[in-house]
Parts: sequence; C-alpha cells; structure tokens
Amino acid sequence: MNIIGRVTKNAEVQSTAGGKEVVNFSVAINDSYKNKQGERVEQTEFFDCAYWLTPQVAKMLVKGLLVELIGRVSASGWIDRDGNPRATLNFHVSSIKPLAGGCRAEENHEVVAEVVEDDLPF
Repeated sequence: MNIIGRVTKNAEVQSTAGGKEVVNFSVAINDSYKNKQGERVEQTEFFDCAYWLTPQVAKMLVKGLLVELIGRVSASGWIDRDGNPRATLNFHVSSIKPLAGGCRAEENHEVVAEVVEDDLPF
C-alpha cells in the first residue's frame, strides 16, 4: 500500500530489548469529499509509522515533511483508563520517499531520496 502525507512531529529512534532499532513517527493524510448536501468535507487520518531498516533515516523525518510511504497497514484497539474504546492505524513502512517541505536549511539533514515538488493540497 502507498500513502502520501505529512510527518506530524520529528521521528524518534527507539531500541527494543533485543537491541534492534526502530524509527517511530506519525503521518497525517488529508482527504476531502462532497457530502449529500454538496458541502465540501475535510477529513484527516493519522497513521503511527514504524520503519525498521535504517535508523539514520530519522534525521530527515522532520515535522511537516511530505513523504510517500510504501508498506502495510494494521489496526490496534484498546480501552483507555476512562473506559472508552480507542483505536489507532499503524503503518509498517518498507520504503520512504521524501517529496517536499519540512527541512530547514540550517538543520543540514541528509536526504536519502530526490526531493520532488508537486501540487498536492496538503
């Protein structure tokens, strides 16, 4: 599955008990449609993402960066401390392609793929 969205906060690298490193970040995907009344409805979906292949990629995954991700989706649910049901969408990333935005020149992040400008509305 491919998704295109913006990184919502800077990525973090975490280590498992077994010593493996995972890059955790989240992505927001905007969508819009017209309802039965003809009104435009804006909707945003959030995905919690995990990337296991190269922890160095975390340096480029900064808030606001537009990325194309390839991977698979899973969902998880739980009951919060107030007894309310909660759910999250998880994206297990196998490939990351930065598209545009997010990096500031003074941060000097190494980008692992060519940056492509496009006219996406989000």
